[in-house]
Amino acid sequence: MSGRLTRIAPGLLMLARYRRQDFPHDLRAGLSVAAVALPVGVAYAALAGFSPVVGLYASILPLFAYALFGSSRQLVVGPDAATCTLVAASVAPLAAGDAQLYMALSLTLAFLAGVLCIGASLLKLGVLADFLSRPILVGFMNGIALTIALGQLGKILGFPVEAGGIVPRALEIAQKIGLTHWPTLAVGLASFVVLLLAPKVLRRVPAALVVMVLAAAAVAVLGLDERGVRTVGEVPAGLPALTFPGVPLSALKPLLADAAGIALIAFTSLMLTSRSFAAKNGYEIDADRDLAALGAANIAASISGGFAVSGADSRTAMSDAAGGRTQVAGLVAAMTIALVLLFLTGPLQYVPDAALGAVLVMAAFSLVDIAEVRMLWHESKSEFAICLVATLGVVAVGAIDAIAFAVILAMLRFVRMVARPTCEVLGRIEGKGFHSIERHAQALTVPGLCLFRFNGPVVFFNAPYFRQEARHAVEAAGAGLRFFVIDAIPITGHDVTGRATLRELDQELLARGVQIVIAGRETELMEWREKTGMDELRPIKVRQFPTLAHAVDALQAEL
Repeated sequence: MSGRLTRIAPGLLMLARYRRQDFPHDLRAGLSVAAVALPVGVAYAALAGFSPVVGLYASILPLFAYALFGSSRQLVVGPDAATCTLVAASVAPLAAGDAQLYMALSLTLAFLAGVLCIGASLLKLGVLADFLSRPILVGFMNGIALTIALGQLGKILGFPVEAGGIVPRALEIAQKIGLTHWPTLAVGLASFVVLLLAPKVLRRVPAALVVMVLAAAAVAVLGLDERGVRTVGEVPAGLPALTFPGVPLSALKPLLADAAGIALIAFTSLMLTSRSFAAKNGYEIDADRDLAALGAANIAASISGGFAVSGADSRTAMSDAAGGRTQVAGLVAAMTIALVLLFLTGPLQYVPDAALGAVLVMAAFSLVDIAEVRMLWHESKSEFAICLVATLGVVAVGAIDAIAFAVILAMLRFVRMVARPTCEVLGRIEGKGFHSIERHAQALTVPGLCLFRFNGPVVFFNAPYFRQEARHAVEAAGAGLRFFVIDAIPITGHDVTGRATLRELDQELLARGVQIVIAGRETELMEWREKTGMDELRPIKVRQFPTLAHAVDALQAEL
C-alpha cells in the first residue's frame, strides 16, 4: 500500500493491519455506540428541524468517512447539540418555512463546511483548534445549552414556541404557560425521571434509549397520541439515496459565512474530545488530518441526506468505556444503525416529542460546565469575565452571530496578551539566579544596573509599550544607573518597527549616560545580522552577552 495513500487515508492501513483479537472489543463498543446514537440521532434531528430519519442518515456514512481519514482510534462523529443548533439558526431564516428548501440548504451547508475543513487542512490550519480559548468555548457552550433547553420547553409543555432568541422565547413561554397540555407534560416529566434513574438502575444501557423505548410503549399501549400527545410519526424505512446538494446561487454567500462558523466550532469541539481520549489511551492526534477527516465526514453527511456533524463526546465516551480499540467500532455502529433503518423503523413512529425534548434538555445540561466556570472564578477573574461575555453573546445575538463574536473576542484577547506582555525588573537571588523584584522580596537589584525582562516579541503593535515600560524602569532605577540590560531570552521575535524602537531608545538613553546591553540570543542576533547584511548597512552599537550572569559579572567589573 503506497505511503501517499496511507497518509491521505490512514484508515486503510489500520484495516490492512487489523488484529483479529480486537474485533470482540470493537463489536461490543460499536453496538453500545449504536444504542446511544439511535435515540440521540432522532432527538438531534428534531433539534435541527428535520424528521427523525435524517438524524440517522447523519450517523452512518460520516462514521465511515472518519474511520477512513481520521487519526483518533476512539472518536465517533455524528450529530452534535451545538452543531445542530447552529444549523437550525443558519438555515431557518433562509428557508422561510419551505421544508424542501430547508433540507436543500442544510445539505449545502454541510457540504460547504466540509470543503472549508479540507481546504483548511491543506493549508495546515489545524492550529485553529487552539484558537478559541477554553473560557470562550465554555461560555459559548453554556449559551448554546440555554438555547437548546428553552427551545425544547414548548415540546415538553405541549404548545408551539415561535419566537427566536433566548429572551423572546422565554417571554413567549411565560405568556403561554396557561396553554400547557397536561398529558404531554406528564410524558415529559416521566421522561426526566427515567433519565435520572436509568443510569443508576441499568448502568450498561443508555438512558436515552430506555426513555425512547418506554415512552414509545406508553404511547402505543395507552393511546396517548389520540389524546393529543404529539409523536415523531412515520419514519421511512431504507437507506438514504446519495444525492448532490443544490441551492439557488443567491443563498451561497450567507451559507458560506455560516459554514465557516460551523466548521470552526465543530472542529474545536472535535479536537477537545479526540485529544482527551487520545491522552487517556496514550497516543497522539494529528490536528490537520482530523480537520480533513471532519471535512470528509460533513461531505459524506451532505451527499447521504444528513446535516453537519462533529465529534460526539457522549458516543465517544461510550465507545471508550465499552472497550473500543479502533475505528472499527465506529464502522460497527454505522452498520447497526443501517440495519435499524432497514428493518426496525416501525416502533420509532410512537416516540413522543416530549420524550425527545427531555433527552435534549438533559443533553443541554451536559454542555454546561459549572465546575469549569467555578474554577475560572477562583483562578482568574478576567478569564471568568471572558467566559461570561461569550455566554451573553449567545443570549444577545444568537448562536450564529455569536460565533463571529467569539472569534473577535478570541482575537482581541490574543492581541491584548501579545501587545501588553508582562514586564519585569529583575534582581539577583544568591544561588538561584535572577527573578522579578515584585514577586520575590529577596531579589536584590545590582547597583548601577537595571535588568529588564520583556515577556514577548517586540513588534509593530507593542513596540511603543516596550519603550514606555523601559522608560519607567529607567526612571525607577534612579540617577546612578549606568547600564540598561535587556534579557533577550523571552523576546521571541522582532520586526523593523521593534528594531527601530530599540535604536531610538538606545539614543535616548545614551543622552542620559545609560548604555543598553543585550543578554541572551547572542548567536541568533549575530546570524541575523550576517544574513541581512545589517552590520554593513547599520553597524550595531549595542553590547551583547550570552547570558544575564555573564553580563552582570562583566558590567559590575566596569563600575
